[in-house]
This record gives sequence, structure tokens and C-alpha cells, in this order.
Amino acid sequence: MNEILFFGSNQYPKLIENEPYQITKPIQFKFENENENENEKQIKQISSSYFSTTFLFKNGKAIEYLKNSNPKRIEIENIQKVTVGYENEAILTIEGNVFAKGKDINPNQFINISSLIEDKNDRIIEDIVSGYNSVYLLTSNQNAYGIGSNHYGQLGFDSETFKETEKPILMMKNVSKIFSGNSSNHVFLLNSNQELFGCGWNQYSQIGLGEPRKESKIQKLTKIQNIPKGKIIDIKCGLAHSIMMIENENENENENPKRKLYSCGRYFLNGLGKNEDTYEFTEIKSSLFENDDNILEISCGFFHNLVLTSKGKLIGFGDNFSGELGNGDTKTKPIPIQIELPKLRFNEDISNYHVLCGYNKSFLYYFPPSFSNIEEDLIKLFRRKEFCNISFKTKNGEIIEAHKLILKYRLNQNQNEIEKLQEIISKKSIKESNQIFEMIYSNRITNSKLYFEIKEIINSNEKIEETMKRIYLNENEKDFIIERKEKQYKFPKLILIMRSELYRGMFLSVTNDTSNKVTDYSELSNKSFQIFEYWIYSNQIKDEIQITQEIINEIQIGIDYFQLNQTNPNLFDLLIKKFNNQN
Repeated sequence: MNEILFFGSNQYPKLIENEPYQITKPIQFKFENENENENEKQIKQISSSYFSTTFLFKNGKAIEYLKNSNPKRIEIENIQKVTVGYENEAILTIEGNVFAKGKDINPNQFINISSLIEDKNDRIIEDIVSGYNSVYLLTSNQNAYGIGSNHYGQLGFDSETFKETEKPILMMKNVSKIFSGNSSNHVFLLNSNQELFGCGWNQYSQIGLGEPRKESKIQKLTKIQNIPKGKIIDIKCGLAHSIMMIENENENENENPKRKLYSCGRYFLNGLGKNEDTYEFTEIKSSLFENDDNILEISCGFFHNLVLTSKGKLIGFGDNFSGELGNGDTKTKPIPIQIELPKLRFNEDISNYHVLCGYNKSFLYYFPPSFSNIEEDLIKLFRRKEFCNISFKTKNGEIIEAHKLILKYRLNQNQNEIEKLQEIISKKSIKESNQIFEMIYSNRITNSKLYFEIKEIINSNEKIEETMKRIYLNENEKDFIIERKEKQYKFPKLILIMRSELYRGMFLSVTNDTSNKVTDYSELSNKSFQIFEYWIYSNQIKDEIQITQEIINEIQIGIDYFQLNQTNPNLFDLLIKKFNNQN
């Protein structure tokens, strides 16, 4: 069940037949390929640039529209994410492999670029981002790699002697996020301490170094100074500009943190939302962002930008030559304008919509999150090595590590099951072994042949939440103490890393430390902390708990303090619903 709105350039490739080259107002997009019956499958993600647009579906399949050719299915299974640049395309699979093609990578067909990383322990990829002619990889070990063009130094190396690379090269370690864009020859890397680094093309000060351009190329990763206060949520990059979304702490703890936009670069096609060049990130001010509205998502194309707000406003500014701002004409808009939308089919929750700017195309599409992302969190933790504590050897003698705590509760209760798993792994390649562990962690069948071999030793009927609840009930599996008032609460570090950004940052930044850390947080009552504790494991609230307004207020403070990774529905929404039902 899909809803996709499209406007802007309808050529290179042509996406909608019997429509003009310029579509200046949002219209419904429908898939023409009835034989594949893709129009009945739910859209998950869209990525678009000048020469190609790719649609990813919830079932892990994707269709690409290329210049001067009919749309065709990508022959790669279990796709998790797609990303398209000016002349490149990359695919991230559920297993953590990346396949890419492009002008400076492999122009004719997809190749597995993650397998080309020299360090074999760094070949499982967590995220991918496309630049203009480059692709960036974030590994499960939080290392950033780049591949493709380095003409402007966008891989962080001297571009005169190192113009491109046919295999990924290490750019920086300890990276939490990578930011670039389908039209961008510059890139930003954010580390776990919220320090931002940038490199690449800087002809128009689009890297935001805080002074008029001195060099057209920044060929070495350089720390960005004078960043606005707050938490960096996102950065999107166009050709000659960058836009940053910052989340500020509110003085009123009962309100959601306010998000603001900042831009830097050249204004000549008005991609900045203001009428002057800016050499560092400065705020984009508009009445459309004020009052109780908040920013949900941003996206940048070549010179145009889209913003989606919590009140359901779609806002655009910048170049509009192809109608990519959707306001009915083709005139450039220097300051943000609101785009009139047709009635949305699924408008009960605007947070389930997403914006995407291609090179000169625009999309608004619907994709709701799943009920719980615990499985995805577990898979990510499996790919991290810091907290693995049991090793398995593959048939080639390679070592793959896993979390003993999770295996203990995901396998059947027979004590020989881990030995049986070791016997199976000893006959498999490293790729097959990764697939086996990810099926155990996620309880999803991604390889039926391998699943048949392990199905006798895993508890395939038990949901992840039930596994977590059994860990919750077992005091022997808890090693980290949160001490508050007169009581101590014990948690496995693994669970806290998965559910709390506060503890994720704390544990992952500490090396060679196996001690039990003790913290003190006394703002919550015992009942509120019990709600918090049970939800961390189960995504649920115990039926017998009576919810009061005081508890709701305390929990809201606790959510902010512990920086909980919320799911849908989140803890606060569950509390409100239970409170209303009780009253």
C-alpha cells in the first residue's frame, strides 16, 4: 500500500509517462510495471539523482529507473538501503554487504565493494551514503571508508596524486554518522563526541569553515569550528551548499526539543534560504518554523531543499527551474515557502512520511516504522566487537564473535546447543556464518537453506521481547548497577547499549574496562523506575501498574535523561494511552 507524491523534472529518466518534462505541482506517482505487481508492495525508501531513481520496497526488493531505459528490478535480494549519486548507485543488504556501480567504481554492473576492504574484520557495513561520484561506507566497527572519485579531495586525500580508488579506503575511525548528498563533492563525518569534520570541494565555502574561501579543495579532513549549540541530528549537502539540523535542549522539560536549520555556502541559486553567502553554519529564519511546529526531516538536491514539519507542512526553497519546489511555477524561491499538498491518504501521522530531493526531482512518500526495532538493534550489536564474548571458527579458520547472553536465550535450553552451533559454523564460510547469526538474532528467515540446518537448535517461536523478558527475570545475567535512593537496579550492559544513547556513549567510549559502573539517578520514584526498567526489556508496560499524571511527568524526564532509543509506539505514548483508559 503506497502513497508517493512526485514533482520536478520528469526526464533523465522519465518517471511518469503521459506527463510533461516539468511537473510543477505534486501529483500521485504510480508504478507502471504491472507484471512485477510492485505497486502492491509497500515503499520503504526512495533515492534519486540526475540519471537514475531507485525505489526500495519493504520486502527487500528494488526497482531502478535509468536514463533512456525501461525500469528494471535490481537482482540483489534482502536490500536494506539504496543510495544514488550523480553517476553511481550503491545497495546495502541486510547481511551488511554493499554492492555498487558507477563511473569511478564499476560502470556496467554491481560489484561487492565491501569485500574489497583490506581489513576483513571491517567488512560488515552498517550504513551507506552517496556523493556526486563517490560512495561512503560506515562499518559495524564505526570506521568510515570512501570509494570512487577523489577529484576534489572528497575522500580526504591529496587529489593530485590520488584521483580515485577502485577499492574502499579508510578515511576516519570512531565515526557515528556520515553526511553527503547525491549532488555533493564534499562530505562530513561526525564522531561519537559530536565533533564534526569535513573535506572535499569548498569553492563556495560549503564546508562551513567560518571564513571566506581560501582553497577550492579541502583535501584533508578538517574539524569544523563554531558549530551552533545543540545536538547534530542531520546534515544534507547540495552542490554548493550544506544544511544542518540542530536539536536544542528546551527549558521546558514537558516540550519536545526544538529543532533549527542552519546553512552555509553560496546563495546564487538561493539554496541557503537567505540572500547572502555564509561562510559558517548560520540559522535559516522563517515564520514557517516558529511557534509549536517542529522540523521532522530535511533533504537537499542540486540547489533545492525540502523540509517536513510536525504540523504537516511541506516547505521548500532554492532553485525551481524544473518545478522541484512544487508551487506551480518555475521561479527560484530565495526564502522558504509552504508547498500546497493534495489530501494525503495516510495523514493520521505525518511522522510516517519522508521527503527526498533528487538532483532536480522531489518526492514525499509514506512509510511507517515497524512496531519494534529491537531485532535491528540486536543485529547491529552482533556486528560490533566490543561486547562479544564467545568465538566461533569458520571452515576457513576465520573467527566470528557473538554475544553469549543473546545466544543463551535464543537457542533452545539444551546446554549442548552452543556446541552444535559451533559444529555447524565450522563447515560454513564467513558470509554464511554471518547469515546464520543474523537469523538467530532477528528470528527472520533470510536464507531458507541455512535456516533448515539451524532450526532444530533455535527457539524460533519465541519473540525477541520474550527473550528480553527472560533476561530481565534472571538476576545472574545482570552486571551494571544503577543506584538510586535506597535501591539498586541491575542491567546487562548489552541491553543498555541497545536502548539508551547515554549508556551507549558511555560504554563504547571506554576501553579495557570490565568493572561494574555505578550511577546515581534519584529523580524518578520507585514505581516510575520500575516502569522504565520493564519497558527497556519488553517495549511494554505491566498491566497491574496504575498510571498517574505524576508518573507521566517523571517518565518524560527519564526518557530525556537516559536518551532512550524509542520505538513506535514509544514509552510516552503507551503511558498516555494507559492513563486515558484507566480514567
